Amino acid sequence: MTAHSLDELLAAGVRGRHVLVRSDLNVPLEGEAPALTVSDDGRIRASLPVITKLAEAGARVIVTAHLGRPKGAPEEKFSLRPAVARLKELAAVTVKFAEDTVGPAAREGAAGLLDGEVLVLENVRFDARETSKDDADRGAFATELAALTGDNGAYVDDAFGAVHRKHASVYDIARLLPAYQGDLVRTELQVLNRLTEAPQRPYVVVLGGSKVSDKLAVIENLLGKADYLLIGGGMVFTFLAAQGHEVGASLLEKDQLDTVRGYLARAKELGCTFILPTDIVVAEKFAADAAWEVVPADSIESASFGSDGIGLDIGPESAEAFAHQIHSANTVFWNGPMGVFEFDAFANGTRTVAKALTGSDGFTVVGGGDSAAAVRTLGFDDDAFGHISTGGGASLEYLEGKELPGLAALDR
Repeated sequence: MTAHSLDELLAAGVRGRHVLVRSDLNVPLEGEAPALTVSDDGRIRASLPVITKLAEAGARVIVTAHLGRPKGAPEEKFSLRPAVARLKELAAVTVKFAEDTVGPAAREGAAGLLDGEVLVLENVRFDARETSKDDADRGAFATELAALTGDNGAYVDDAFGAVHRKHASVYDIARLLPAYQGDLVRTELQVLNRLTEAPQRPYVVVLGGSKVSDKLAVIENLLGKADYLLIGGGMVFTFLAAQGHEVGASLLEKDQLDTVRGYLARAKELGCTFILPTDIVVAEKFAADAAWEVVPADSIESASFGSDGIGLDIGPESAEAFAHQIHSANTVFWNGPMGVFEFDAFANGTRTVAKALTGSDGFTVVGGGDSAAAVRTLGFDDDAFGHISTGGGASLEYLEGKELPGLAALDR
């Protein structure tokens, strides 16, 4: 079976109906509570079209979302209030905020909505039942959320960044209300299908980030699909160590060495080529003002810092080699920064890869999470890329071939 689309819901008519929308407002904040502000509004902007489309069609829209990982109770630093403030600035419709999830404020706010108005509920993870492993607990919370929509409600899942979670507002709610797939989720799936079903070749995958263990399953699944796997970020040091090189005090997952050696061997059999950095930016310590040197990747401890040196970025030679590989590709998927891009001295690798994607004639996808944050932090325009995913973890799990609970719940 396939999911019902938002267009089907709109065609059925939504004027005067309460429509519960699961959006992704899990945005980074800066400052100190209670004066927090949104530092990257990409996910808010991505969520706005569906919210607006429903409101302009006359729906009474109730938005649920999460932010961060509170422990099942209200915490000021995880309040959705800053995200809602930014949503109000961007939206062309009336947006209100309920200070709770299914309590008096939510019930009164939902009951008082007029056609075309939007009510955002407080962080759903402030209720421990949202993420509970107990089906009955989640079901009870979902039932209370559904009750806010009255007798003729509907549910739209537009939070691709949460579809890999078996949570009440993602999974259980879709079994209680007529459920529809939001446009953002539909677009994400179309993009990911292009990466998995019949990608135009050459197909280049660029993987970075801190840990190999975070990417094991996606590497496993892409070995037989991608033509080239370019490895950077902290995870590269486990690859270098697997080849027998010393990596100083760089991040190293010793328990993954045998797994990585297996990947390197299997890649040759499957016609997939791993490309590792040939040079590394090594620093004396993990700090923005740390002294640093560029050294060959196979002799990191030759830096003046010796075995205390920490690799914090791929070197300039490697960055240019990665860029060349990206330019020659017809399909590129990138997930994970090449170094500690938050520190300017160690941002060149990530910046070079991002710039290469913007200059590519192929189909380019930035895989959400830290990669999306990096391109915006480094000043790149979202429109310069083929697609910037809103779901880092969800994108990876989809590429791993896993069934995602939120998507499965919509297929009925």
